[in-house]
Parts: sequence; C-alpha cells; structure tokens
Amino acid sequence: MSAAPGLERPQVVSHAQQALNYTVFDCKWVPRSARLLCLGSAARGTGLVQLYELRGARLELLREIEKPKPIKCGTFGATSLQQRYLATGDFDGNLNIWNLEAPEIPVYSVKGHKEIINSIDGVGGLGIGEGAPEIVTGSRDGTVKVWDPRQKDTPVANMEPVQGESKRDCWTVAFGNAYNQEERVVCAGYDNGDIKLFDLKTMSLRWETNIKNGVCSVEFDRKDINMNKLVATSLEGKFHVFDMRTQHPTKGFASVSEKAQKSTIWQVRHLPQNRDIFMTSGGSGSLHLWKYEYPAQRSKKDSEGAEMGVAGSVNLLQNVTLSTQPISSLDWSPDKKGLCVCGAFDQTVRVLIVTKLNKI
Repeated sequence: MSAAPGLERPQVVSHAQQALNYTVFDCKWVPRSARLLCLGSAARGTGLVQLYELRGARLELLREIEKPKPIKCGTFGATSLQQRYLATGDFDGNLNIWNLEAPEIPVYSVKGHKEIINSIDGVGGLGIGEGAPEIVTGSRDGTVKVWDPRQKDTPVANMEPVQGESKRDCWTVAFGNAYNQEERVVCAGYDNGDIKLFDLKTMSLRWETNIKNGVCSVEFDRKDINMNKLVATSLEGKFHVFDMRTQHPTKGFASVSEKAQKSTIWQVRHLPQNRDIFMTSGGSGSLHLWKYEYPAQRSKKDSEGAEMGVAGSVNLLQNVTLSTQPISSLDWSPDKKGLCVCGAFDQTVRVLIVTKLNKI
C-alpha cells in the first residue's frame, strides 16, 4: 500500500454536522435532492426516521417520523426517481416501504424475517440496473430473501441454510451483475467470515469463500454492469477486493487484501462517479479513502489452460478521524461528486466534502 502523491491528495472536509438524541444506524441521501435521511432507534425503543435538508453549512430538520420498532437499515434502490420510496428493515424483521410524503402507513409491508434485518439493498430502481425492482434483506435468522414489491407477502427468492447446516447471522447483502433483464446476483456476508454469491438467474450458489472474520459490509463497485469488483470488509480491520470478471473453476476470484486499521471496518461505499474509488468507515471513528489500481493484465492462463484472474493493488488516498465512536453508516450523494454523509455512534450525523476527486 502506498499513499498518493501529496500534491493532488483529496481532502476530507467536514461541511455540516448535527447532534442527534438517538442512535443512528443508517443514513441515506434522497436522490436528486439536497436532503438526507437518518434512521435509527430512540431511547424508548421506538424507530426514528429524520429527514434533513442541507442549507448552506447547516442541516435543517424537515420531518421526524416515529415508528414502533427501531430501524436498522434503508435503501432507495428499488424505487423510481419520481416516487423515491424508502425501503427499511427493522429490529422485528419487518420490511416496510414508505412514501416519505405520506409516511403514516407503509405502501408495502411484510414480516420478512424472524429476527432483526441487518442489511438491505435495492436494484432496478432510480434508473439504475436492468430488470425488476427488487429488494434483498439479510437477517440474524440466517436467511437472505429477495422481494419484489409488486408481489405481496412472499419473497421471489429465499437463500437459507440447507438441512443440518448451522444458521449464521447474515450481516450484509448487496446486489450486482444487473446489466440486463436476466442477469442478477446477490452477495451476502456472515458473522463467521463466509461470503456467498447467489445467482438469481439460475437460483444457485455460484461461489463462496471465507475471509476468516465476520463480514461487516459487501458492495459491488457498480450494480448495473457486468460484475467487475467486489469489496468485503471485516471485523478485524481488513478489507478484500475481489476481481469478479474472471472466475477460475477451483480458485474462484482473485483478490487483494489490505489491513486498513486495528478495528472493525463497518462499511464500504464506492464513489458513484468513479467505480475505482471507495471509502471505508471504521470502528475507531475514522474514514479511509482508497483507489484501486488494475494490474497490467486482469487475467492469465494457469498450467491447465484455464483463465484465472489477477488482482490489482489499493492505494490509500486520504484518511481522517472524525469521531471517538464507530462510524457505522456512510452514503455518497449520487448527484454531487464528493458529497457524502456519515452517521456515528457518538449520535452525530456529518456531511463531508471530499475534494480533488476529478484529479485522481
């Protein structure tokens, strides 16, 4: 790992911050707006959704919505840009979809899991990715389910442990490979270090590996292209970048791993405007900005003549410590390059600007 040259190093600038009186678990930009959402748990055990607008260097609270159960995660990924409905997963295993203009009753609701929904992702909406608008949820109950909001009550896919296999806590899920109407995969990461890649076209397990430590976050660099790269972060401060273009029959996908810090890497998020730049958020209250460098050749033939991938390298562009508590959620603005929001367990939401991203 080498740091980028000093001259053009991006800077991570704190632009606005807001103290909260509850625990924030997730934060999201509202597409095509200067608004953002904070999702979490109030002290009395209820769920909260707060809608803020960025006005200059301050955040103004526009609306606060309280729900019966703490909310763990949210996504806009399966909605249209016109509707911008928010899908959420809560501590009771409920998947709800909300119209934020009229949030009293969900527009879609299903008891998706027996236990907390840890992670949620959406695809086929916002004009990103081909195919049906679908939502994937991963739960402590060990199952990963894919939902089509147009179909009531039952998931379109259910990935659960086979008979006799112990159930593992699923901590993170992500869609990928949605480059046409037929293709789509879901990647899931579990508390024991398992990473599983489910092919939704063939309804089969396409690949699995183990990174020897709880998988906190997985994300493809883009959902709507032929699988390119996948980043997985772990409990012990390491992350792994898998080159997903070439799958070897026995060795799987080539990868490079990096020890980013001493504590948990809670999340990874790729820059929407440049798929080779990503940010990781850490248990030590820090953010690290990385750039992936491709190798001269992305694949080579093994002794048997089978194609195998070649991993690239990662460079640290910048790191900054913002909080004494873990930064548990992170989201780039899809519309303004370099604008991002993060939520931390010090009960603060921060809007940051990352400079010079067009120069690297």
